[in-house]
Amino acid sequence: MQEQGATSVSRKPGPLVRVVLLQDGKGKGQIILPNDALLDLKALNSLVERHLVPIPQAEITQLTNSAKLTQLESAPAVFLLPTIIDESIASQDFCGFEIFAVDNIEVQQVSMLQLRAALRESNYRVRAINCSIAADKLYRGSANDSADLDLIFNSIRNFTTLRIKQRLEETLEIPPLPQTAQRIMALRSNENANVADLAEIVEMDASLAAQVVSWASSPYYAAPSKIKSVQDAIARVLGFDLVSNLAVGMALGNTLSLPDDSPDGFTPYWLQSVYCSTLIEAIVKLIPANKRPSSGLACLAGLLHNFGYLVLAHIFPPHFSAICRHVEANPTISHVAIDHHLLGVTREQISAWLLQLWNMPAEVCAGIRFQHEPDYDGEHSAYANLIYIAMRVLRTHGIGDAPPEEVPPTMYERFDLNPEDVMAAVQKVVASEEALKQIASNFKA
Repeated sequence: MQEQGATSVSRKPGPLVRVVLLQDGKGKGQIILPNDALLDLKALNSLVERHLVPIPQAEITQLTNSAKLTQLESAPAVFLLPTIIDESIASQDFCGFEIFAVDNIEVQQVSMLQLRAALRESNYRVRAINCSIAADKLYRGSANDSADLDLIFNSIRNFTTLRIKQRLEETLEIPPLPQTAQRIMALRSNENANVADLAEIVEMDASLAAQVVSWASSPYYAAPSKIKSVQDAIARVLGFDLVSNLAVGMALGNTLSLPDDSPDGFTPYWLQSVYCSTLIEAIVKLIPANKRPSSGLACLAGLLHNFGYLVLAHIFPPHFSAICRHVEANPTISHVAIDHHLLGVTREQISAWLLQLWNMPAEVCAGIRFQHEPDYDGEHSAYANLIYIAMRVLRTHGIGDAPPEEVPPTMYERFDLNPEDVMAAVQKVVASEEALKQIASNFKA
């Protein structure tokens, strides 16, 4: 028998929608909006005069398991709560809700009229409010970085709480490039440099030395015997090129502290960095030699791919929490659109600009700047494309913060990659979860 509120497949299907559960000191509620739209929490809270934020997934699970949060029988994922329906779908006859089965995802069509009636019969208020941004209005990046500095200036100028009075570099109070990174960058340009020279620099930083040894000692690399020193890690396992670039990435990552706040339900910063860098290293090995980019630079770009997350928290501390809450409320929307909506600039634009100030390799800067743009084919595009591929295949396993979208076949073709080989590589990386967690745990908290 067909459930109340569901429609047969013969009816014209309505748009796919999602439900976001919210709460503040006054209570809980939910909003139903198009699946591909961005929920604008600032606009919503202004209209309803509340301070609503997404309910953490762990709390939702606890509430449903304890029967303190009841699901509406006639509609999947809709709960008996005060409800807001976004105006863009309020007039629809039916809407589609995704149902996650064991082997596939089905879409159940639900009558909006009956859904409203069921909620009202249970004494819950239902109203329509315009508080989302349609998918076709979202910022999706630009393949031109010539205007990035103007965007950064304009974005910061809009935040009057920062009281901009000095030059941008002074106002942001960004720390200088760490001395360890400076020494390694200089060493990389020395044709006569050897393993002992690199080990000497790394060993001057106890924390960095421990991280390099931990990386080489990981079961992922299956070293034939115990790694006893940094020089041992370089010579026997990781190699000069990889360690020099990883050491730079680790030093830069440790320059800015991890923020106290973070989006609920997403991979922690350093673990995501380790996953990305490790998978990129594996993918580079699959690329034919004539198309293969520098493995070391590719791994460095992967390790720093989300460096902009730390930069945002450093530059915009009063507003970073708002970014986190919007990411939680819009888990399928790219943070590129969220950053641009809230700040007028993206973390990739800011971090690439900063890395250029630090004279980081152009390959790394381009990789970070254009990592979310699948059509980018400009200079050093290979590094951006590799991050794009790595983060999207990792997201299929619930890892990282990339939007859940498929990698275009053309991106594999650019490298003469077999998608099945890439999937096998990501399976190996995911299977090494405990080893990679151990590596990430040794990074500066």
